[in-house]
Amino acid sequence: MTLEITTPAVMFPSVSLLLLAYTNRFLALAGIVRGMDHCSGDEYEISQIENLKKRMAYIKIMQYLGVSSLLMCVISMFFIFFSIEILGIGAFVISLALMIVSLVFSLKEIQISLEALKIHLNRCEYKED
Repeated sequence: MTLEITTPAVMFPSVSLLLLAYTNRFLALAGIVRGMDHCSGDEYEISQIENLKKRMAYIKIMQYLGVSSLLMCVISMFFIFFSIEILGIGAFVISLALMIVSLVFSLKEIQISLEALKIHLNRCEYKED
């Protein structure tokens, strides 16, 4: 199997957009955390804080994996440029695997975010009764 130098380069726009999306998620989450001036310690706030901590951990992992994927793409291109094809292919495969894991964590973070919204809706429903 041969791998052209342009093949890993195709991932650059998609990885860049993913990292931008991950950064936007992080900034939104940071805004929520910074906006929490006081905590009463009730069950609702504790569950939301635990949820935010999980989301922050997942976003950190997503960002690390996304950047690592981009780095492996560059390394792959480096090896292909110097005609070390087997290492280029290996680095590209690792890059793809890192991106897949990053996307899996992204899906999990979305799921956790939806759980936070459910908690909030349940609280609003409880207040109306």
